[in-house]
Amino acid sequence: MQTRRRFLAQALASAAATGLASPLAQSQLYNNKPQKKLGVALVGLGYYSTDLIAPALQFTQHCELRGIVTGSPEKIPVWKKKYGIKDANVYSYNNMHTMADNPDIDIVYIILPTFLHKKYSVIGADAGKHVWCEKPMAMNVKECQDIIDACAKNKVQLAIGYRMQHEPNTQTVIGYAKTKPFGKQKSLICEAGYAGKGFPADNWKMFHKYGGGGLYDMGVYAINAARYATGMNPISIQAQHVTTMPDTFIHADERTQFTLQFENGVYATCQASQTSRVNQLHVECEKGWYRLSPMQEYVGVEGITSTGKRLNIPVANQQATQMDNDSLAILNKQANLVRGQDGLEDIRVVTAGLASAKSGKVEVI
Repeated sequence: MQTRRRFLAQALASAAATGLASPLAQSQLYNNKPQKKLGVALVGLGYYSTDLIAPALQFTQHCELRGIVTGSPEKIPVWKKKYGIKDANVYSYNNMHTMADNPDIDIVYIILPTFLHKKYSVIGADAGKHVWCEKPMAMNVKECQDIIDACAKNKVQLAIGYRMQHEPNTQTVIGYAKTKPFGKQKSLICEAGYAGKGFPADNWKMFHKYGGGGLYDMGVYAINAARYATGMNPISIQAQHVTTMPDTFIHADERTQFTLQFENGVYATCQASQTSRVNQLHVECEKGWYRLSPMQEYVGVEGITSTGKRLNIPVANQQATQMDNDSLAILNKQANLVRGQDGLEDIRVVTAGLASAKSGKVEVI
C-alpha cells in the first residue's frame, strides 16, 4: 500500500510533467500550520492590487502586506496610512533591487501590465525574494522561461496567480480529469470574457505588443480551463479574431474564437473577449456532463453535473486562499499548486493562437 508521502510525491510529479496543478486540497498539500507570517510587497498599485489583493491580505493567515513598489509617488502616503507600511518598505521601480537587504520582505507579487512581468519578476528573484506573478505570465515562452530560470538560480519559489485553481469547485473539476466519473471526455466549451467597449486608445490592454487584446487578457482563463479540465496540454490550435468595433480595436483583438485539439481526440471550443460577457466551462463525456458557470468570477463560482450534483462549495475570498496556499508552500518547502510551467504552457498556446489567427491556418503547439 502506498504511503501518504509517496502518494503526494507521485501526484505532484505527475502534475509537474504537464505544468498542471494537482487536484489536491490545501489540507492535503499543506498539513502544517506555521505561525510565522511572510511579508509581501506588491509590485504595481493598480486596480487589482488596490481593490482586491491588498484587501485580501487583511484576511490571510500566513502572509501579510508589508511593502509596496510603485512609480506613482502620490499613492505612497495613502498606502502607508491605510496599511501601516514602513518608510523602509516603500520602493520605486528604480530601487526595487535594494530590497535584497530588507528581511521584512519575503515575497514580491508582480501585478503589472503583462509586458513588464518578466523584468520585475527577475529583479525580485535576483533580490532573493520569492515571486508571485500574475497571469498572463509573460509575453512569450522565452520570457516565461527566463522567469523560471531566474527563480531557480536564486533558489526562490515561483507561483503564478491562477486563483481559480485554488477555488474548491474548480478543484473538483480538476479531480474529474483523473477520476472520470462520467467516462471518457468527448468535448469541451471554455469561454471567458466581459462586457464592455474596450479601453481608452492609449491603454496597454489595447495593444498586442504589451499583452493586450482578448486572447492575452481573457484567453488564459479559457486555455487554462481546457488544460486543467482535461489534464493535458493541447497539440494544435485554430483561431480567428472577430470584431464588431474595428475602429476601436486597431492594435489588438476584441474577441478571439479558437479550437484546441488534444492527443486523445478531444476538442475544446473556446472564446476570449473584451466586449462579450461569457463565462463557462462545460465538459461533455460518454456518460454525462458537468459544468462550471460562472467559472471565473471573483465570487460565486459554481457548477452542476448531469446527475444533478451541485458544485457549490463556498470560499470566503479567492485571493486570500490563493496567497495562503502559496505562502504555506514556501513555509513548508513544498511545490506550489500553480508553478511557472503552468503559466508558460498557456502562453505557448496564446502565441500559437495569435499566429493561427494571422495565417488562417491550424498551428501546431
